[in-house]
Amino acid sequence: MIPDQRREHILKLLQERHVLSINELTSMLSVSHMTVRRDIQALENDGRVLSVTGGVRLAARLKSEPSYLAKAQLEVPAKRAISKAASELVRENFTIFLDAGTTALQMVPMLTEKVGLTVVTNDFNVVGHLMEYPGIELIHTGGVVSHADHSSVGQFTADFLRRVNVDLAFIASSSWDVERGSTTPSEQKVVAKQQLLRIASKSVLTVDSTKYGKFGTFRVANLEEFDLIITDDRLSQSAAEAIQSRDIQLRTVSPE
Repeated sequence: MIPDQRREHILKLLQERHVLSINELTSMLSVSHMTVRRDIQALENDGRVLSVTGGVRLAARLKSEPSYLAKAQLEVPAKRAISKAASELVRENFTIFLDAGTTALQMVPMLTEKVGLTVVTNDFNVVGHLMEYPGIELIHTGGVVSHADHSSVGQFTADFLRRVNVDLAFIASSSWDVERGSTTPSEQKVVAKQQLLRIASKSVLTVDSTKYGKFGTFRVANLEEFDLIITDDRLSQSAAEAIQSRDIQLRTVSPE
């Protein structure tokens, strides 16, 4: 088979088995490990598969997100490490935006000593925690309430954001990869996130590595549109190299 035929065959095998090892593919295709690795790299560059330790799996479509309470229990050490790195970017007298999500909530205790800080957010849990700190100017965007996410979403939220200037926007994502960018299964989340990218002097994607290789129906932005991506160091080497090859600023941090 020529390379294109072989790669389409790999995709068909993955549709049946979901995950395959390098050894399985070399046996099934009667080719070398090097050939299989080249095929996987080409498919990964196209956003169709994701490398895993010793093998490969299909890129996964995200049809819905877990509830806020469920997400709060997931990947806590990674989120804490990402939040710590993100909070180190915040300077005195900054105006920052905290996008709705459990990673943003992890940032809250790390911000309370910042002098002259203004926090804009669409996350009700962030507001509830920061209300206890009168030294922080706190602004909620308003908008249509997403009960599952404990946040405001939609055009009303985006319209409010046109009226503020933000030094740093910390933007969350439920799914991301180098080809499809940051995506979401919820159309109502898109407009506010895109508006943030327009108004913020610097935008930072804060997202853990378990969400890499997944994609939702609606595209928020290409990864190149973010000034920085902060994720944990379990991101695969091939994914990190693909991101950095596009001159995207990527920082990986180690969970404690």
